[in-house]
Amino acid sequence: MKTKNFLKTAATGLALMALLAGCGTSSTSSSKDSSDAKVRTVKVAFDQASKPMSYLDQNGNPTGYDVEVMKLVDELLPDYKFEFVGTSSDDLLLGVEQGKYQVGVKNAFWTEERTKKFIYPKEFLGLSSTGLVLKKNNEDVKTLEDFASKKFTLAPIAANNAQYTVIDEYNKAHPDNKVKLKAGDAFTVDVVQWVNEGRVDGGVIIEGAFKKQVLDKNGPYYNLKDDVVYNEFAVIKTWPLFNKKEQKFADAFDQAMKKLKEEKKPNELSKKFYGRDLFEVLDSAKR
Repeated sequence: MKTKNFLKTAATGLALMALLAGCGTSSTSSSKDSSDAKVRTVKVAFDQASKPMSYLDQNGNPTGYDVEVMKLVDELLPDYKFEFVGTSSDDLLLGVEQGKYQVGVKNAFWTEERTKKFIYPKEFLGLSSTGLVLKKNNEDVKTLEDFASKKFTLAPIAANNAQYTVIDEYNKAHPDNKVKLKAGDAFTVDVVQWVNEGRVDGGVIIEGAFKKQVLDKNGPYYNLKDDVVYNEFAVIKTWPLFNKKEQKFADAFDQAMKKLKEEKKPNELSKKFYGRDLFEVLDSAKR
């Protein structure tokens, strides 16, 4: 009888210990989950075919100026965890607008039309050199004023492309010396090829794309490096595009980005990916 009581008491004790242990484990898990719940995962879409702004490296990892700046922003925001999603330019715009992604980076310029669909933060992300692709014998054309004065033809630009807005704004400011601006059906056309073939006198392109296509030994038009030139006519601020419901996130970005600029971190990345510190000409940047 004593043996049975002893065994019963021991079993009860073990059960109680197991119960207490179970409660302890549950409490620890809840505490961890509660801590993790404070960190919000947000999807950062990037144009994966826009080197050197945003692209996949040889190991398939996201990189580029825009991406690397956003990685630094991520490090300064303990309440957020960035998940980088490579996609196309069109999907990025549609995805951010619909909330599939919380923010997107694609070397985006500011346009009035886009302010209706996205939140532009107060702090810009970077700077982009924008210029004209011309044949070598027209390299004396340095500005849009020069281009317009010669009555040159320009490669079509889709009306929803921010580059269209740049030229349109110039035309509105220079009504007596307008560039012949034609809206294209496609978002972009192969401006280097169009200029080389003589279909147009020039085309608008960003410096990074020109370097990738023409000056890079692996570029599709490296054979034209002595036949066409790139003449910068403007340096333009670029921005991340936030979903309309992400004002709090955009505000957090502003705080982090301001700190990064004070530490000159974007300057260093500009040198790395663009070959020069575009922030040195910030005072002359448009918009």
